[in-house]
Amino acid sequence: MSDFQLDILKKLNELGEIKSTLQVFADKDSQDVLSALNSLKAHSKLNYTKHDTILYDLSTEGQDILNNGSHEMKLLKLIKEVGNLKISDVNAKLGKDGKLGQARAFKNGWIKKNENNELEVNEKGKNDVEDTTQVELKAIVEGKADSLDKNVVNDLKKRKLITPKKLTDFEVVKGAEFSLEIKKLETDITSDMVVTGSYKDLEFKPYNFNSQGLEVQSGALHPLSKVREEFRQIFFSMGFTEMPTNQYVETGFWNFDALYVPQQHPARDLQDTFYIKDPLTSDLPDDKEYLNNIKAVHEGGKFDTIGYRYPWKQEESQKLVLRTHTTAISAAMLHKLAKDPKPTRLFSIDRVFRNEAVDATHLAEFHQVEGVLADYNITLGDLIKFMEDFFAKMGVTGLKFKPTYNPYTEPSMEIFSWHEGLGKWVEIGNSGMFRPEMLEPMGLPRDLRVLGWGLSLERPTMIKYKVQNIRELLGHKVSLDFIENNPAARLDEDLYD
Repeated sequence: MSDFQLDILKKLNELGEIKSTLQVFADKDSQDVLSALNSLKAHSKLNYTKHDTILYDLSTEGQDILNNGSHEMKLLKLIKEVGNLKISDVNAKLGKDGKLGQARAFKNGWIKKNENNELEVNEKGKNDVEDTTQVELKAIVEGKADSLDKNVVNDLKKRKLITPKKLTDFEVVKGAEFSLEIKKLETDITSDMVVTGSYKDLEFKPYNFNSQGLEVQSGALHPLSKVREEFRQIFFSMGFTEMPTNQYVETGFWNFDALYVPQQHPARDLQDTFYIKDPLTSDLPDDKEYLNNIKAVHEGGKFDTIGYRYPWKQEESQKLVLRTHTTAISAAMLHKLAKDPKPTRLFSIDRVFRNEAVDATHLAEFHQVEGVLADYNITLGDLIKFMEDFFAKMGVTGLKFKPTYNPYTEPSMEIFSWHEGLGKWVEIGNSGMFRPEMLEPMGLPRDLRVLGWGLSLERPTMIKYKVQNIRELLGHKVSLDFIENNPAARLDEDLYD
């Protein structure tokens, strides 16, 4: 127990009650008093009631007005003494506060301006007038602020004539276990207490079963990881197998050529794709027949196609790039499937890289959610039905489909959903049937058709967690509190609401 706590108990014992700690302990700071009272109250030595009072001090300008009158009163007296006063001479006579006094004198109706642009006393100012500002400040000094209108007090504060200060006072009475000493209660039973039996004569601090435990310090999943896991569970529930996607660097062959993207396509420009400098190139697949088929289908056409009719260069295919889509993985997996063709369902969710300008909705890297479904004699209608089933598991229904162009799918469709918040249809994905020019060079049978679709992981995550700027979701600007405090994602009906 501190000396000050003991002083409080002694004074309380002497007086029976302390009606004002400001009077009894005038030299003590209110925070020190509060700390001591809380400690004693925890031991049931006393109870207290807190009283806050707002008092005001005069600023230097306010004190001058109290002593010598307000600026407007000084101006009125000056005009009465000298007669009419030129407006240009107001500041010269009264200093920097002359204009303020002029404005308030006009507002009070004490003065007016004549045709010579001079100030003269108005009828109201000729009578004895009360210096209202001085009277109000006098009431403040005398502790009668409560007698003034709140608007008057606020105006004085706004004019910086007074500054508020809070006085905290406490009224103290004896508690249920009042005494002049504090007995220390034990908090834990030790092995020595049990062996000696001394615990029988000791008093223990009662357990507070309502107290909050300490928050366990632990890591937290990123919102993207939470939404990614929800997507994975949807795919698993529909019989899909996850593709290996831990290879960020791909050859131009798998990233472009195997997907029937011509070597002159704009997507292969430096403005759109990140190329690797060291090493610059890598080997192509050992399947020579597959390479020859790719060359043929690009140059002059094969498998009932006419191709792009340009000289295909193997050197261009060997260039290494940061993959621009996970479809490069899908192409490699379908090539493996050609050795044992059968209905297959595959998906992947991982990072891809585009050489794009960074803004509120775009980054140079993002996550792509991709699904691939291979089966015999399936059609565009099967793709539409599957898209409706897939998005329904996210709570997104009433889809619309719009024809579009993709180099490696035909037909191709953009997927739209109605956005209640924006009041319009928004694109939520892209889809299509992989072209024969992509599949048949691999050795897949013509009647084994492949459906593909994809969407970004960031867009549904931003909608789910109400993030307006993608840089607040991924990158160095991400708030760790945002990551830790957000709940697990649920892809229900509010995803696109």
